[in-house]
This record gives sequence, C-alpha cells and structure tokens, in this order.
Amino acid sequence: MIELFPPSPRMTSLAIVGVCVAALGAALASEHWAGLLPCILCIYQRYAYLAALVFGGVGIAVSGQESFHRLTTAGAGLSFLAGSAIAVFHSGVERKWWRGTDECHAPDLDPSMTVEEMKDLLLAQNFVPCDEIPWALFGISMANFNVLAMLALGLLCFWWLIRTRKRAS
Repeated sequence: MIELFPPSPRMTSLAIVGVCVAALGAALASEHWAGLLPCILCIYQRYAYLAALVFGGVGIAVSGQESFHRLTTAGAGLSFLAGSAIAVFHSGVERKWWRGTDECHAPDLDPSMTVEEMKDLLLAQNFVPCDEIPWALFGISMANFNVLAMLALGLLCFWWLIRTRKRAS
C-alpha cells in the first residue's frame, strides 16, 4: 500500500511548515503582485496559518519526543480548524449572509464633521471591505477555497494523530 502521508513525526512537521509557507507565500504574492489587498478577515486567516507554522516548526524541533510532537501536530490541526472557521465567517460576510466585524466596514462619519475632516479620516484608513469578493474562480472566492483547504489540513493533522496512535499500540 502506498503511504499517502509522511510516516515520521519530523516529516509530518516539515509538511505542515511547507504547506503554511506555500499558503502564506501565495497570499503575499496575490497581495503584492496581483494587487489583491487583504481585508481584516483575510489577515486573521493568515494568523491561523502562522500559528500552524509555529506549531510545525516546534514539531520539527521536538520530533524525537513523541508526546510533544503529538501536541504540536494537534496544535497545528486546531490552528487550521480555527482558520477554517474564520474563513467560513468571511465567506458568509462576502455572500452577505451576515454582517462582518466592525473592522470590515468603513468608519462611521459624524455628520457634524467638516468635509475636510471626513476626507482626512477616510484617507487615514487602511480599509479593505470584507464583504466584496476581489477574486473568484468558478464562483468560488479565496475565502471559500480557504474554508476547504484549512478544513482538510486540520482534519489531516488529526487523522495523522489517530493513525500513528493505532500503529504505535
């Protein structure tokens, strides 16, 4: 039978780190080269990848200690699942099923402000709306893809933990 996933703890952690580096690299490339600026919910999803990356890095360092490695793999799996939950929320905001966070919307303008004050306030904001879809493939937005990717990665981490536990016993 062909092994679909790395059998060793070190290879598992290297795979987690590799996937996170690739995902974060793709996000940065889409931002800097394609001009797709991230909204706050996109940034939160990047934090989930960054947390999984840290867990994967620690997993590489402790790969000889199985109990610690299992904790780091579980931490990476939880990070991926949390990122998937954020992406689900973001997908709903994009589809206008629910309202996003306060950071997802333009700042409220005080009617008593002068036009110059409003202009200064708006120009000082690094605002990217969360409820617009800047890019989609076959009607699937980046947040939608991230739901699937992070869910799969999180489940794979836990599947690996279950598989290696059964093999060890």
